[in-house]
Amino acid sequence: MTSYLLLAAGVAVPVSVAALIVLARAGRRVLGAALVALAVLVALTAVFDNVIVGSGIVAYDPARILGVRVGVAPIEDFSYCVVAALALPALWVLLGRRRPER
Repeated sequence: MTSYLLLAAGVAVPVSVAALIVLARAGRRVLGAALVALAVLVALTAVFDNVIVGSGIVAYDPARILGVRVGVAPIEDFSYCVVAALALPALWVLLGRRRPER
């Protein structure tokens, strides 16, 4: 049986590590901005996941989650916002416009 953690970690861990390497090389300002965005997304995810899980819009099979929760939202739900907050700025850095050297 596949768990939500296994599915999330299979993508979240390698993408987050690669993104952190790119962001760290881009400089403190870029890394700091990404970490602020991460904090905001985690806070918003905590609020809205609790609303949708608590209201019954979304449900999780208890046998497939770790059991660690933030309110009523399983911790596995937070992997998506972590990947988004780290991978998108990293892609922006990697694919951004290159300035001609002088």
